[in-house]
Amino acid sequence: MVRASSFAGVILAAGESSRMGRDKALLPWPPLVEGQPQGNETFLSAAIQSLLLTTDFVVIVAGKNRATLAPIAYASGASVVINPDSSRGQFSSLQVGLQEVLNQGRDAAVITLVDRPPVGAATVQLLRDVFESAPPDVWAVVPEFSGKHGHPYLVGRELMEVFLRASPTASAREVEHRYQDHVRYVAVDDPCVAMNINTPEDYAALAVRG
Repeated sequence: MVRASSFAGVILAAGESSRMGRDKALLPWPPLVEGQPQGNETFLSAAIQSLLLTTDFVVIVAGKNRATLAPIAYASGASVVINPDSSRGQFSSLQVGLQEVLNQGRDAAVITLVDRPPVGAATVQLLRDVFESAPPDVWAVVPEFSGKHGHPYLVGRELMEVFLRASPTASAREVEHRYQDHVRYVAVDDPCVAMNINTPEDYAALAVRG
């Protein structure tokens, strides 16, 4: 039996990017390579586009950087909600984003972080296909590449409500492990799901990879 879920995309972008030294949402994508022209895409705009193809809408969770991110979000077809206290950590931003998903009448969400290189639309579609064909006791689908779990991951209403009941100081990984019997892990052929871009060195290495 196929679920008739309605999907939203959630991009967590409220962090202060202290290790990078600049807002990671604004990093050029693809990475700048000497001798090649610079495009107009950023990590944020590319992430929005990767989710819009397979979701009903995309919401960006911003913090103090709202004024900077909002024009990119709106130009790319996404909306913005504010985490009023992003110092509480990433999980508090996740709760803000998921509450907006429920407020908009959707019952599933594809969640990613703005500091991850955007994955291919086929990867997001695979997660959707697995979730929609899974039995009701599967509450989430998490991609796996070379043994590493990553983003974006997909959650249904059951796990969304668990996340919303948890403390804002919790972590998504902690909750996921507590309900691991309800999570399906799916191997994907997309290295971007397992990449973290936290420092200028990480970004430079990404450019070298091409």
